[in-house]
Amino acid sequence: MCTAVSYRTKDHYFGRNLDLEYSFRESVVVTPANFSFAFRKAKEIRQHYAMIGIAAVVDDYPLYYEATNEKGLSMAGLNFPGNADYKQEVSGKDNISPFEFIPWILAQCATVSEAKALLERINLVAIPFSDELPLSPLHWIIADAEGALTVESVKDGLRVYENPIGLLTNNPTFDMQMFNLNNYMSLSIDPPVNHFSEQLKLDRYSRGMGAMGLPGDASSMSRFVKGAFVKLNSVCGESECESVSQFFHILNSVAMQKGCVHMENGLYEYTLYSCCCNTTRGIYYYTTYDNSQVTAVDMHKENIQGCELVSYPLVREQQIHWQN
Repeated sequence: MCTAVSYRTKDHYFGRNLDLEYSFRESVVVTPANFSFAFRKAKEIRQHYAMIGIAAVVDDYPLYYEATNEKGLSMAGLNFPGNADYKQEVSGKDNISPFEFIPWILAQCATVSEAKALLERINLVAIPFSDELPLSPLHWIIADAEGALTVESVKDGLRVYENPIGLLTNNPTFDMQMFNLNNYMSLSIDPPVNHFSEQLKLDRYSRGMGAMGLPGDASSMSRFVKGAFVKLNSVCGESECESVSQFFHILNSVAMQKGCVHMENGLYEYTLYSCCCNTTRGIYYYTTYDNSQVTAVDMHKENIQGCELVSYPLVREQQIHWQN
């Protein structure tokens, strides 16, 4: 369960909530341009665009949850159980495992347009990272400052959708999520007008009544509707502080609190972290569930022409600023 957002003020911002019941000891990882990316069925890429994002590093390989490259192209994988369907190897295609998909795209593409061209040759194959790390059922959002795509590998094949909202959650498939918005076209940021009956005098007894009926539960369809409404009606200044703050407010509108989503394994799903990358400047911001203070990592303060991964463990303990 997750929500990913692409958002633009003066600069472009991309990020997500990661909603799970446990952590994989993920960290902020900078992959420099000369780190050698090995792929199971494709040729190794030794020189590529540098990237930054949150990943679990296993055997010196960054398993990115989401990332942004130095050109400003971003990509995130979100849970897609029951719908994700990975294929057998096909001759003449770029046979890429889902765990390789983010680096495969971000290593080579500077824009959504370039990514879309590369997707024409993609075949997402059912090859796990290892026996201990099986494949996750995922779909993806790819975004830059000009637009966004949703990519889904389903039983019928690879589906690539234009994503006019710049937002993605989980099930069902993206076309159904978009169709479901028709059920909410009457929602408004403005106070409601009585269309119920001229025979009744109905009053606005509270502010915010124009959005009555906006979902507030944690299901993926509800988060899609609420996230889309909040993002598309967002009002924000163009400064970095205003933009970053507003981005986290958008994510917080669909965040999960520990204790509200009880899983079959007895654990509780919650928002482990929220992140926001200024893709224009390569600055990666994040908060964690127990640390609401924003922490930042600037990829350009690292040697992005190097060949070794740079990792920063997430700051998880609450940071409180005392005024007295």
